[in-house]
Amino acid sequence: MRRDELGDLTVFMTVAEEGNFTRAANRLGVSQSAVSHTIRRLEASLGFRVLNRTSRSVSTTDMGEKLIGALRPGLEQIETRIEELRSMGDTPSGLVRLTASATAVRFILWPVIMELVRDYPDIQVEINTNSRLADLAEGRFDAAVRLAEMVGPDLIAVPVGPAVEMAAVAAPTYLEQRGVPLHPADLDRHDCIVMRFGATSAAYDWEFERKGEEIVRKVSGPLLFNEAEFCVQAAREGYGICYVTLPEVAADIRAGRLRRVLSDWCEPFDGFHLCYSSRRQMSSALRLLIDRLRYRG
Repeated sequence: MRRDELGDLTVFMTVAEEGNFTRAANRLGVSQSAVSHTIRRLEASLGFRVLNRTSRSVSTTDMGEKLIGALRPGLEQIETRIEELRSMGDTPSGLVRLTASATAVRFILWPVIMELVRDYPDIQVEINTNSRLADLAEGRFDAAVRLAEMVGPDLIAVPVGPAVEMAAVAAPTYLEQRGVPLHPADLDRHDCIVMRFGATSAAYDWEFERKGEEIVRKVSGPLLFNEAEFCVQAAREGYGICYVTLPEVAADIRAGRLRRVLSDWCEPFDGFHLCYSSRRQMSSALRLLIDRLRYRG
């Protein structure tokens, strides 16, 4: 294989991961036309198409998927060796790719990362915000920030925040009109603002616990979102009750924009953890980030 073909394959992997020529070009630091030219050259060299292109989207062909499956182990091995060499240096450096919910980014990651990249200019951090649980290997992420209950058994998890509790909240005007629920069963008579974490996943059922009694309610209402911040905004504007983590609405509660209900049914549980695969070599940059994020409570 020629050296330019290896570079072309890297461009192809980036386009496949991003699903978009423009985003891939931005990530690679080149023009969109350069990316398109590289893919055409690669397909001509291979003798088959690796991408399906439409005016709105890019997806891999069957042969493209097989090519990704063949390339990924080798590229991961190369990345591992490079990270091993980097870790021998005196100064942490390199790219750390993270996936996390917007809530985790806002309250856990950002306060630490803003100082990290200031202190270590050779470290670059990429954050992908997504409510669904992205696969680390598939997305080629170094780590994810997830609530403890959502960490898979094959991942190493490091606590990065205190215990968390959920909060059911609504605008005072809504509660004046519809009444205050005193038990989770009362939610059947209320408009609830629902979360759906993925386009094909079921809506999130609200989980409550008090003194060992657990109740799961399948709620419904006029609005469904895949991001908590939109649920909170809809609640502020009086469309119903939303159910999110307490930090996301603490300021609204203090300001009187939202009122908490069913608080006696929202017991604390293990909070956010940073998780990563034990099978992948850890870079010096990721090791430093974990050390700074680690919750020592």
